[in-house]
Amino acid sequence: MAGMRQSTVPWWRWRAQVRSALHMFGDPTFQRESWLAGRPEYGSITDAVYRLVGDSWLDRWSATTYIGSLVTDAEEAALVDAAVREILGVLHDVGEDAPAPAYLTHPRWPDVVAASRAAHVALAGADEDDPDAPPDSLDVLRIRTGGR
Repeated sequence: MAGMRQSTVPWWRWRAQVRSALHMFGDPTFQRESWLAGRPEYGSITDAVYRLVGDSWLDRWSATTYIGSLVTDAEEAALVDAAVREILGVLHDVGEDAPAPAYLTHPRWPDVVAASRAAHVALAGADEDDPDAPPDSLDVLRIRTGGR
């Protein structure tokens, strides 16, 4: 996300948070090397869920609500909505603060990965970023967005 254009949408800081979460949910290598390994610089799965829905309320509202502000078009919105549905479905089955293996071995986890990857690739492409670059650490994300 280092090259993310800040002019893609007005709410680019929230977009960066959403993209960060989608990136992590859509990358099995990252999940093994970071979440399963317990690397604190990327946060937990619960942290990623918060980045995805905390400020955006994507757990309550469709991403279509945010066309032109957080997402660029209906295609991005549909992909983000699909990923959120998959992620929250597994979260509701497993619980909010379960250890990483409980999520990653859930029977629907491959659907989470596929939907998140599709959304991440679309958003990264619109932002002219390489979707296969490693995700930013939480510290880098905070610096880039001026966030918490």
